Parts: sequence; C-alpha cells; structure tokens
Amino acid sequence: MSTELESTRRALRDAIAQAEHAAELARLLDAAQARLAEAERSTEEVKALADRLAEAEELLADERAAAEKLRKDLAEQRYQAEVANWKLSSIKVARWNRLGDAIRSGKSNPVLLAKGLKGAAKPVKRPTAPKRRPVAVQRAKDERPGAAYQATSSTRTLGGHSFKLKPYRIPTGPNTRPHLTAAVIADPHAEALLRYEWRQTTGFTPRDFARVLPQEVPHLLVVESVKGGPWAEEITGEPGEGLRALLAWCAERGIRTVFWHTGGDVAPYRAAAALFEHRFSADPASGWPRLSFGVQPRVHNPIPLSGGRIDRVLTLEQLLPGHLAYPDVLTSYRWPAAVDCPPGTPPWRLAEIAACGTPIGDEADTRRAHVALRRAYDGGTMTERVDDLLERIGLPSARATLEVSLLLPILDRFLMEHALAQVARQSVRPAQLIVFGPPEAEQRAADVVPDVEVVFRHLDPSLSAGAMLGRGLDLCEADLVGVMDPRDVYGTHYLADLRRAFLFSTADIVGKAAYYTHLRKPQATLLKQPEAEYTYLPEVAGATLLARRNTLRQLGFADLTDGWDDVLMRRCRADGVKVFSADRFGYVRVRDEDRWLLGAAHLVEYGSAEPHALI
Repeated sequence: MSTELESTRRALRDAIAQAEHAAELARLLDAAQARLAEAERSTEEVKALADRLAEAEELLADERAAAEKLRKDLAEQRYQAEVANWKLSSIKVARWNRLGDAIRSGKSNPVLLAKGLKGAAKPVKRPTAPKRRPVAVQRAKDERPGAAYQATSSTRTLGGHSFKLKPYRIPTGPNTRPHLTAAVIADPHAEALLRYEWRQTTGFTPRDFARVLPQEVPHLLVVESVKGGPWAEEITGEPGEGLRALLAWCAERGIRTVFWHTGGDVAPYRAAAALFEHRFSADPASGWPRLSFGVQPRVHNPIPLSGGRIDRVLTLEQLLPGHLAYPDVLTSYRWPAAVDCPPGTPPWRLAEIAACGTPIGDEADTRRAHVALRRAYDGGTMTERVDDLLERIGLPSARATLEVSLLLPILDRFLMEHALAQVARQSVRPAQLIVFGPPEAEQRAADVVPDVEVVFRHLDPSLSAGAMLGRGLDLCEADLVGVMDPRDVYGTHYLADLRRAFLFSTADIVGKAAYYTHLRKPQATLLKQPEAEYTYLPEVAGATLLARRNTLRQLGFADLTDGWDDVLMRRCRADGVKVFSADRFGYVRVRDEDRWLLGAAHLVEYGSAEPHALI
C-alpha cells in the first residue's frame, strides 16, 4: 500500500512539474510573440526613421551647398571691395593727382607751391594689388573616438625644474564594435575606457537629450555614478525629473538601460539605480553584478613617448599632480623610468601604469615591467568587461577575434619533437596548426596538442619553404596567421604576448625586430636591436611573423627556402602595409653560427639565452 502511495505521490509531483513547465513554456511563448510583435513595430519605425533621415540628409546637403555658395559670394564681395580700395589708393598716390593737389593748395602761395611741386615729383611706392584668396573648405567635425580628446599639458615640474614632454597622441580608433551605439554619461576616466568599445554619444544634458540622441538612436544607455556635471544631481538621492524623462524616452524605444556604480558609497545612488533595467558595480558588497575597470588597450599600452623616458624614479604624487586631465595622465604614465606607488594605490591605477610598460617599484627593471604588463592584461581588458556586460543585458558582442592559425614547416625530421614542443608549451594555444613534415608528424602532432585542430600535409621535396607556407596559408581559417621556425625556441607566453600587439597597434603584421639569439659554436648569447621594441619598423624576423590572414593572402609568400621573409617585408614596404615590432622577450633565434649577427648585435654573455629571453 505504501509503495502504491509513494508511486502516486511521485506521479503527482511529476504531473505538477510538467504542468508548471507547460505554463512556463506558454509564458515564454507569449513573451516571444510579444517581442516579435514589438520587433515588427520597431522595424516599421526604423523604416520610417530611415526615410526621414534620408530626407533630412538631402535637406542638409542643400543647406550646405547654399551656405557654401553664400561663403563664396561673400568672399567675392570682399575681394571687389579690396580692389576698389586699391584703385582709390592708387589714384591718391599717382603723380598727376599729387601735382594737382600741389597746384590747388599753393596757387596763392609761391613758396608752398614750390614745396608741393617738389614733393609731387618724388616717386612714391604704389599699393600692391589684392589677390583672390581660395575659399577655405569647411570640414565636418571629426567624430572618431579620441579626435578631440588629446593632451593639453606638455610641461611637468620636478624639484623646481621644468621638463617639456612630447604628449602621447590619443588614437582615434579603431572601434571594437562599430555596429553598436551607446549613449554614455560618465566621468572622463570611464568615458576614456569605453569610447573605443562602440560608437559613443556623450555630452548630452537633461535639457537637450531629446534633441541630441535621436541623431543616432543608441542601442543602450550607460550611466556611471558620476560625481560632477549636469547629471550628478539627477542620480543622487531622489531621482531627478531629467533622469526619469531620459529613462522614459529609452523605454519607449526599447533601449536597454544600465547603471554602473564605479566607486564610493552606493547608498546615494540606489534610488536612481532602481529605475534602470540593469545594475552593475565595481564593489562586490553592493550585491549587484560585478563590473570593474579594465585596461583599455587603445590607450593603456607600451607604445612609448616620442621623446623617451626620463631617467628618474618618481613617486605617484610626482607622476600625477592633481591638475592633470586624463589625456595628460596617459602621457605621464609613460614618462618616468619607474614609479614608486604607495600602499593603498587602487588596483586599476596600478594596472594602467603597468599596461603602459612602466616599472612599478624603486628601480627600473624591464623584465619585471614586462611581467607586470602581461598580468595587467590578463587581469581583464575593457573589451572583455564590455563583452560580459553585453552578454548579461542580451545584446550581441560580435567583434574580431585574436584566434591564430599556426604554420609549422618541419623540413628536418630530427627537429620534429622540438618543434611540436614549442607549440604545446604555449599558454594560449592556436586554434589551428598546419604542419608540413615527415609522415610520423601527423599522429605525433595530434598526441602533443590534442586540443588543437591539426591539419597535416606531407613534405614535398620539389617545394621551397615559401611555397609550402603559401599552400598552408590557403588552409588557414583563423583571423591571424603565424609562422614558427622548428630550429628556434619559443617561450610559454610567446603567442599570447605577440598577438596582444594587435589590440593597440594599427599594424597588419606583427613580429620581433628586437630579440635574443644563441650561437652554438661560440656559445654566445646576443641581443639584436634592443631599441626596436614597440615601434613601427620596415621589417621583423620571419620566424616571429604574426599577420592578419587577409593581408598575408594579398602579399603572398615568395617561392624561396631562404629569404622568403625578406621578400615579404619588401612587399610590405612597397604596398604600404604597416609592420609593428613587439617586445624582445619570449623568443630565441638558434643557429650554429652567424658572423653578420655576431658583429651587428649586442653581446649579452657567453652562455644560454633562455634565462634572458623566456620570462
């Protein structure tokens, strides 16, 4: 009896669960149908807005043409007025006119007449005829991120001495997600972090948002817990009418709204934050989903100032005097040899300084600075923070990836194990490995890197190394394509460090012009071009090549075994392809001997190169 009763209870529980599941499905279906209907209405609104936008653009074009014609007409009238004044001045200084003036003024006074005639006889320089000036073309305001956001202070003072800096040039792009538009209310720091993540609208106020935002209707609204500006009073304490009107405007258009608490006590903002669809905070104690500052690769990167660094270790107070705007802060980050930061310095500040390649501590240490830079990026970039935000609020975060297809031609079977070990040790694995090698390399590669897609092709004695690379390039699927030399040594972080350069440079090809070399016969460790770190150069080593796949396909590989990389670099120079040299670490070129390099590079020591290069 008890068994039947338990079975009946279980059946009832299952039935109730199924009923609840069915009810939930029905609710989701209703919600989906409602969203579909709303999407259809939104589509009609978008079409109507597009038509209105086209009409407005036509009217704007007509107005600009009319304004340009008026400017030209005004310029012509000014020119004609200048010509008339010139003619009048020319008449006044003409000799016959001056003689007539002398005769009229001296007709009753012979002495005055004589002086006047003598003065009139002297040559006088005639005025220069005016020339038509070209009408200046009025250019539209540059709306690219960073276009009007540049450093304004180029002088720093230390111990009573002034130092003139060449300011860091804030890049104007590119945008990570050009398909997405965000309306942002934020302090200058947060605004600088977000401006490269999407198309960003800022500067609107409670009075003019209804006029400004329709010019480019955003997909989301992000409001930071700002401390100043026209919105500060709207979001602290009792929410202001301007904030309520802005959120109502967004709700009518299906625009997602996000409140972001970035610091200080959250209590004054809770009432305003409650009006938003989504809430995030940098403080875990708030109870809201975590969203903290991350480094922004476009501005927090090791690209140096053009004037280099000062040979001094500065305190944080010396580095960042209180009057600096944030673009000037980005210049200061790159200025000293090192920064001694006190306990309690915010983690985001330490990460930004480290991401700019500046050693943190009481001495300059490039190795330690490189490790700190790596950790700063590993701690999370603003791009990754925004990925998380968009996923939580239900917006797509489509963007270019840093996935790599790796080309590995193993021409010598005795180098197979060494070559595959270099791939296997990478902290960030390639998405795809294309191997040209002996028959046993196919299975061995699958065993060594089981989590990587391996594409194997047999060695063809009739093909040069360049020809094999060209065939391998046709098999590549990732956004980036790299080349490894089976003779050389690659550190654990080689690939992760190298591909990072695509986050802050505008190059299509990245590699190393500064690197360590080990020559076996003399047992010498050399450092080539140490000054060539983090800069655009004509060429990098072919064994460190990492390039955008489409660019590499356009350039192609020369049908050569030795020198294919030299030809590739010449093609880059001829076609204007940007090449960027990254850091010196994570790679060792290994050869038996190289007399040219022995004479051209810096001798580090007689011994292994790996302790110097692999960190």
